[in-house]
Amino acid sequence: MKAIILTNLFPFQNNLSSGIFITKRLEQYRKLGIEYVAVPVWFQDDVFVRLARRFLRKSSITPSTSVGDADYSPLRCKRTTSWLLWEVLRRIDKAFDERMISIYSQHFAECVEKHLDLSKFDLIHAHGMYTPPAGLVAQILSRKYSKPYVLTVHGSDVNILMEKRKKIYLDVFESAQAVIFVSNALLEKAKSFGYSGKNAFVIPNGYDPQTFRPLDKEQVRRQLGIHSEGYKYVGFVGNLIEIKRADKLIEIFEKVRDRIKGVRFIVVGDGHLRGEIEKEAKRKDLEVLLTGRVDQAEVAKYMNAMDVMILPSRREGFGAVIIEAQACGTCVIGSSNGGIPEAIGFDEYVVEEGEDFEDRMAQKIVQVLEMGYDREKFIERAKDFTWERIVQMEKKIYEQVLGSVKGEFCSNSST
Repeated sequence: MKAIILTNLFPFQNNLSSGIFITKRLEQYRKLGIEYVAVPVWFQDDVFVRLARRFLRKSSITPSTSVGDADYSPLRCKRTTSWLLWEVLRRIDKAFDERMISIYSQHFAECVEKHLDLSKFDLIHAHGMYTPPAGLVAQILSRKYSKPYVLTVHGSDVNILMEKRKKIYLDVFESAQAVIFVSNALLEKAKSFGYSGKNAFVIPNGYDPQTFRPLDKEQVRRQLGIHSEGYKYVGFVGNLIEIKRADKLIEIFEKVRDRIKGVRFIVVGDGHLRGEIEKEAKRKDLEVLLTGRVDQAEVAKYMNAMDVMILPSRREGFGAVIIEAQACGTCVIGSSNGGIPEAIGFDEYVVEEGEDFEDRMAQKIVQVLEMGYDREKFIERAKDFTWERIVQMEKKIYEQVLGSVKGEFCSNSST
């Protein structure tokens, strides 16, 4: 079996953790006998676009060609200055946005044709419906070369973008041989925009058990240089952006501090809100360790150091960090939004969205710190979400999709 993986989510040379859940999938492919070529859906900026991006204070990105045992094959597909006009007008005119999405997707599909012999592949798997949508590129190639395509959507491509680009997205979804959603909540969101769900599957993201595993909390705190005798540790792992409710982290932490003594706070991740978080913490006289972006091994150590990790996101496709933290034996408390309750798996650790959310989140954190929890139940639950198991489920869908060419495809399934 040989697949083309087209992905909007991929590692950059200066951020190898970007698109980590694609990288981890690819590492399993060869173990399961799946040959692949993974192509980042990315345009190489010409000199004028690079200058324009510098003027707009937007850095250009360059995909990495390998991370661990996963390989990526970036194509030299040029992005010209017409992109600048699109960036301006697509925010104003929906029809223009859709036209340009189609044009850029067609352009990228032509680049794929120039660099790869499509006849040698059995199927196309697209990850993401971002800009331009990997799924639309897959659809264009599928129709031209009569190759089946599978689409996986991960979160904000449905939660944020689908409503704005409903016509294109619905056509891509309905014509795919299979659409994989990382949570039932994400599937239901797509249905609310008119998607039939007839070709839908639900397979979450997973975790690497070699990286995310339980460690002695006291020992790992000493290794990280953050040990304080008798203290409890509360933390957050993720991008420091509004969707993750990172703008409310200090408020939540302050409310915890006001209710219970001897608590330290950790924020693992980076994003445009980092400066504001640092300023607010200083203003509130709240000691918060902000680690910035760290590699997966360090993330696992910080998760182990925490007694409680929170994920208060306003939107979330699934929340793979939840499974990673649970695999470390750490309790995760999250909002009721998106796929977070599915990822947590225990109702008592879900805080309903609504009025006074930050206060109720703080109350729940304090309750858990005071009452404690059974680490083993989290560790045991996480075992169902290893990347090996996740990719085995995806491989079964591949087999069903290829069987559909012979009339053997079972069109509706859910895990």
